Amino acid sequence: MRALLDAGLPVSAVISNRADAEGLTLAAARGVATRVVEHRGHATREAFDAALALEIERFAPRLVALAGFMRILTPGFVARYHARLLNIHPSLLPAFPGLDTHRRALAAGVKVHGCTVHFVTAELDHGPIVVQAAVPVLAEDDAASLAARVLQQEHVVYPRAVRWFLDGRLQLRDGVVHVKGNDAQLVLAGR
Repeated sequence: MRALLDAGLPVSAVISNRADAEGLTLAAARGVATRVVEHRGHATREAFDAALALEIERFAPRLVALAGFMRILTPGFVARYHARLLNIHPSLLPAFPGLDTHRRALAAGVKVHGCTVHFVTAELDHGPIVVQAAVPVLAEDDAASLAARVLQQEHVVYPRAVRWFLDGRLQLRDGVVHVKGNDAQLVLAGR
């Protein structure tokens, strides 16, 4: 979220399901509206998602960008924001969906790891890919050092993807994302 704000993108609000989320403090300090919709106060996922959508709609966003939001959204919520709900995931999807991606990548012995910005679908971490960034896996890497290098690339590609969306440059055809112009949808990072 910090990278989105640092990029000067027009963030109308930051909404969290946790009142202690660091992003709320950061956003408020920059004059961005903040709201909290506690998931614990709702009996079902559907009830939480309905309350979350109600809060989102107060700001009438063109795009909803998930940043550190660790809740699985219901198919109804995802359908409501079809083709305007982005997420960033710390792996080169479709490899390593879900949690603990860096440890899993190391255990699998992959030589390249990274992150993916994708449109959110009802299937966890399987939506159409907008952009990816790849980093080499080094012999001395542990999960923390690999995560730190991947995070650097997340801060590069997520603002880029959001800007493409807001500029009307993303086209979704047959489940594949294309970018108008010749901007690369893959970033290959060094060490």
